[in-house]
Amino acid sequence: MSRFDTVEFPKDGDGCRWDSTPHDPLTRVRFQGVGHVKVNQHRLVVGKVKTVSIKREGRKWFVVLTAEQARAEPLPATGSVIGIDLGVANYLVDSNGGFVPNPRHGRKAAAKLGAAQQALSRFPRRKARDRTANHQRAVEKVAELHGKVRRQRLDHAHKTALGLVREHDFIAHEDLQIRNMSRAPAPKPDPGTPGGFLPNGAAAKAGLNRSIADAGWGVFLAILHAKAESAGREVIAVDPRNTSRRCPECGHTAKENRLTQEKFHCQECGHTAHADTVGAVNVLQAGLVRRDANQA
Repeated sequence: MSRFDTVEFPKDGDGCRWDSTPHDPLTRVRFQGVGHVKVNQHRLVVGKVKTVSIKREGRKWFVVLTAEQARAEPLPATGSVIGIDLGVANYLVDSNGGFVPNPRHGRKAAAKLGAAQQALSRFPRRKARDRTANHQRAVEKVAELHGKVRRQRLDHAHKTALGLVREHDFIAHEDLQIRNMSRAPAPKPDPGTPGGFLPNGAAAKAGLNRSIADAGWGVFLAILHAKAESAGREVIAVDPRNTSRRCPECGHTAKENRLTQEKFHCQECGHTAHADTVGAVNVLQAGLVRRDANQA
């Protein structure tokens, strides 16, 4: 196990056994050649355990289970529909005017992570078996901080998605091409200077890319779709083009409608609102149109 960070046992009972001491109030997992290991079980396992994996993150070890469950009962209907607009200034804005602040877990941990990475950079790159004790501690410190941020981001995504699924029967969101959005800008050659380049906004784009990665939209949307399917809710992705430039009252679309990052003012009918709320309303309207078209 010292050579790997994750080992998976494809069948419970073949090389491992989950809850190997059922008569004991403490939960244990038994590994062949190791014996019984106590587990800090944070929630009840529902269904029949199919596979067991052991995973290492720094100095911590985790047991990951996959279980076969009966199809979950759908949640009671609420009659509510909602559109959501994902962003970096706010994590999420909905069509009812609600805001979910962006926790910015990565930015909050940036100072500690930078110091830990700087300490690690003082050591030459070596395989784990050739590292000194101080080198290994530096490696584990960086891994620990990365793991904490990842778990915080995942926890926030789960809680936000669960709240939406519990409260709404239908959820519409933008079909975001996250990989394209976080792509580095192309260089701009300077025609007046052979071999020279003009400013292309790469520094500002790099900051935006870090904010997009820190928000974790892809993880959130994957969790939202999974929870909605389990709860019998409907989630639809819509084309994000012009959702923040189109007036939801009169339909006028123009880039001049969005005065700033936050302010929306329709140049045709005078409608004003928060720009992200306007985007969420337009996402909902487009989602309902697409749902009706699918049902027709």
